[in-house]
Amino acid sequence: VELQAKADALADEINFLRALYEAELSQMQQQVSDTSVILSMDNNRSLDLDSIIREVKAQYEEIANRSRTEAESWYQTKFEELQISVGRHGDDLRNTKVEISEINRMIHRLRNEIDNVKKQCANLQAAIARPR
Repeated sequence: VELQAKADALADEINFLRALYEAELSQMQQQVSDTSVILSMDNNRSLDLDSIIREVKAQYEEIANRSRTEAESWYQTKFEELQISVGRHGDDLRNTKVEISEINRMIHRLRNEIDNVKKQCANLQAAIARPR
């Protein structure tokens, strides 16, 4: 039962991480599609393509760094939420195990009491059945 619970927990974690990955990927794709680059051009015939390329590259690097920072922040937040959730579920699991243990002890005690009452009943029936 414990191994099955661990396997279920790991499967849940895998599913969560898959969903997290898909959400991150979707968010990154959305950010990339929402990004626009503004180029200014002058009609001067002597365009400096190297400086334009450097400028565009700098803009893309800035966008990439901003996106990376946002993704890391989002991932860190989700990771902290997951840790809190794991702690809460661990506490719940421990409490449930304690409750199960207490119920098993109560069942054992009640079975012993039932056996004692059955013995008393049998002794009383035997005493009644004996001729005097």
